[in-house]
Amino acid sequence: MENNNTLTWNDFTKVEMRIGTIISAEIFEEVKNPAYKMQVDFGDYGIKKTSAQITKLYQPQELIGKQVVAVVNFPKKQIANMMSECLVLGGLGDDKEVTLLTAERAVKNGTKIA
Repeated sequence: MENNNTLTWNDFTKVEMRIGTIISAEIFEEVKNPAYKMQVDFGDYGIKKTSAQITKLYQPQELIGKQVVAVVNFPKKQIANMMSECLVLGGLGDDKEVTLLTAERAVKNGTKIA
């Protein structure tokens, strides 16, 4: 597969990916595509709000306590009535279902992905 979006190593090092723990998750009723509104604890990097279209594989209550990988240095983005502060990462399946990227074992919130 040819990729025309080749990054330099310097480009990649600008992406700040951290592990955080989901501390709240609820149905995001104000959006047009099914999503959850969540807060993720990144330790020393703070608690950040986000939304995620992960409703096909996850229920809000099972997300609480799950450690996820997120990009934390994007500019804030308005999503409906909420300002998103990070992007939780996941794998996109054939039916557009998202499987969250998680830590293999518990680590400190804010751990850098390298």
